[in-house]
Amino acid sequence: MKHRQPGLFDVEERTAKLTKMGDPLVALKARIDWEAFRPELNRVHEKARKSDAGAKPIDVVLMFKILILQHLNNLADDSTEYQIRDRFSFMRFLSLELEDRVPDSKTIWAFRNSLGKLNLVTVMFARFNAQLAEHGYVARAGQMIDATFIEVPKQRNSREENIQIKEGRVPEAWDHVDAQAKRRQKDTDARWTKKNDQKHYGYKNHINADQAHKLIQNYAVTSASVHDSQVFDELLDQGTDADGHKRPVYADSAYRSKEQEQRLANAEIASQVCEKGTRGKPLSEDQKVSNRTKSKVRARVEHVFGAQAAMGGHWLRSIGLQRATIKIGLLNLVYNMKRFIQLIKRDAEDGKPDLISPHSKITPVMA
Repeated sequence: MKHRQPGLFDVEERTAKLTKMGDPLVALKARIDWEAFRPELNRVHEKARKSDAGAKPIDVVLMFKILILQHLNNLADDSTEYQIRDRFSFMRFLSLELEDRVPDSKTIWAFRNSLGKLNLVTVMFARFNAQLAEHGYVARAGQMIDATFIEVPKQRNSREENIQIKEGRVPEAWDHVDAQAKRRQKDTDARWTKKNDQKHYGYKNHINADQAHKLIQNYAVTSASVHDSQVFDELLDQGTDADGHKRPVYADSAYRSKEQEQRLANAEIASQVCEKGTRGKPLSEDQKVSNRTKSKVRARVEHVFGAQAAMGGHWLRSIGLQRATIKIGLLNLVYNMKRFIQLIKRDAEDGKPDLISPHSKITPVMA
């Protein structure tokens, strides 16, 4: 059997077929201004090089897009490297040719950690929210605040070790030279908690999502044992609309207290936080009706968590709060990117114009 040399048109034909079949990465690549992230991402390579010898650093925007791919598909670092080498759709999204250098798993790991050390994940999140505003997807209507558990591998510690960890101390046995490998596998930041008779171990992703577009406006990451109400004020949007009004806040009864209601009143933020009954003082019928009305809006935040769960985002392989914060921050950013493409498609079908500035560098969708 004769073998022919593949040509340029063979690759173009295959990628065109992928586009026709609905490759979701095409719109993601075209609709987002990836170069807008470069100025801050360049900080990763700001460390002075001693000489020009050796391999040059891989482009920071390329590395950032790799992290986006990774979280879209719930891939480990090794699997990410393999899939980039194996899949045409990944290569096209990254603008890589067959002969181009592909970052290995260790490079991906190091780049992600660099973003965390420089606190660049929150910066990237804010930069993309600015792009959303350019398209007209500004926060409006209510702000929905809620939290979800992010599970991590359970630790098999002794009772004494757990007591020391809760006190903020590292068990002495873990500091021995011969226990270094064990120490690296121990997560001393994750915590146990119980909700509705179900136990959870790990962290929490606290978010403030916009009622109108279901886009995440702000987020915070804590251990699972931190009560939802402890980060409520941190997540609140105090901004005003064109008429000088602040957006009402929707949340479940876990966030409600007399002190919190007073703070909202003082801030002139309308409270749509569900009320809760107490022993000897159950909710009245009017309160139950009010809660049902509020919950119809508040429940929309569960759509956000559901979409993240579909991406595998409610389970982490990382160890420690710092790395969990990086991964969860990227998860929230990737969710917003994916949701943005859905909103663009929905509005196009409804005949609504894209409000992006004519000076934008964003390119049209193409094969």
